[in-house]
Amino acid sequence: MNQADRVMALGEWEERWQQDRIGFHQPEVHKMLENNIDKVLNGRTGVCFFFPLCGKAVDMKWLADLGHSVVGVEISEKAIQQFFEENNMTYSEEPVPAIPGAKVYKNSEKNISLYQCNLFTFSSSIEGQFGAIWDRGSLVAINPGDREKYADLIISLMAKDCRYLLDTLLYNPDLYQGPPFFVPDEQVHSLFGSSCDIELLHSEDALTDKQRKWGLDKFTENVHLITPKSN
Repeated sequence: MNQADRVMALGEWEERWQQDRIGFHQPEVHKMLENNIDKVLNGRTGVCFFFPLCGKAVDMKWLADLGHSVVGVEISEKAIQQFFEENNMTYSEEPVPAIPGAKVYKNSEKNISLYQCNLFTFSSSIEGQFGAIWDRGSLVAINPGDREKYADLIISLMAKDCRYLLDTLLYNPDLYQGPPFFVPDEQVHSLFGSSCDIELLHSEDALTDKQRKWGLDKFTENVHLITPKSN
């Protein structure tokens, strides 16, 4: 099956969390974020970070501990609750009037708000625009057919000074159907290039036994810094 046609229902992601099939979750702060944090912050303090499809990423606590605020969106309620519990953080839970069925989980002393909803129901009317976005497993996880819609959403969430750190994966999509999905650099440019400047910060061989089990012999991780064009 062609990757472009691959469709994963949101329920499949929720099921992965329920069954603890979360090989994508990393117990450490992501190296690509740590290594590039100065470029993302660009001298700013107290930046509001957006985490699309945040899962229970420990990166969110790391940034909050550095004095930044964090807004995440995640479909799995279990992931959100585990994030707060595993980091020994209290949280409140309330409905989101603007998004039927959605809930927001908040920790006030650290300024972390995680929305449990479909990402595509989220908008800038909910939390405004963001000074930074960290996209570690989001663009590579959404259905390939939704990428244009996704890019439009992300661009609408970017403040003028936003710095969007995007992690993409390159491999032969004939050998593995994903997720994570293959996102070529030229597609990053076609999705974001008309309104943003794109800089490839880093490209590294990320092949491990895990990808070899998928049948791959090459696996590259690319990190892009995407910033709105100043007109």
